[in-house]
Amino acid sequence: MAGKMSAESLQAFEHKIGYRFSDKDLLVHALSHTSYTNEHELPKTQSNERLEFLGDAVVDMIVSDYLYKNYRDLPEGMLTKLRAAVVCESSFAELAAAMGFGDYILLGRGEEATGGRSRASVLADSFEAVTAAIYLDGGIGQAAGWITERLKAPIRLAASGKAAKDYKTTLQEMVQKGSSGRVSYQVTNEQGPDHAKVFTVEVSIDDVKMAQGRGTSKKDAEQAAASAAIKQIVKKNTNK
Repeated sequence: MAGKMSAESLQAFEHKIGYRFSDKDLLVHALSHTSYTNEHELPKTQSNERLEFLGDAVVDMIVSDYLYKNYRDLPEGMLTKLRAAVVCESSFAELAAAMGFGDYILLGRGEEATGGRSRASVLADSFEAVTAAIYLDGGIGQAAGWITERLKAPIRLAASGKAAKDYKTTLQEMVQKGSSGRVSYQVTNEQGPDHAKVFTVEVSIDDVKMAQGRGTSKKDAEQAAASAAIKQIVKKNTNK
């Protein structure tokens, strides 16, 4: 096992990501950042970097397969652009932040002190590593189901030309098309020292709480919250 996590923490994380591991060591390995293994003088191979390498290929293949089968009228060039819009650091970091990865990643003290739990690269790498762990634990079917469920909404947004930049504007446009249109944001939590604060923001639509997001600035946290709300709305409309 790469690092140490309590059974309660493992179970809580599994609940957040919606997948239960048969091999718990795989999950701990996926959450072990290189700063943690270095600090504890563990072999470099016990960090999540090798799983990240595998996860990158697994996600790429799964998304390519999904796009090929579900966007049959699009030429190769457009499929490539769609894939690039969602298979990227910012997309993975947002998904990882929305699922609370930052609370569970095993970090070294220095990395944690400098805001590693909310750093996009750390979150994105852990997302790829967890994807690889799911693939190794449950097979390609489990990994494909897990990935596509989380990326379907971003893919639809990218296909509609609203790929990834201003989620607050996109959310406002989506809400205004409905029966009401008042979107509000509220900071619900601030953590960390002044030089590395992490903000949690809650977004509401007509005073109904929709989602929350985290970021190293209030603006980034609002964008993350809006992104999470968009995913909820798209999923709800799809299931109608």
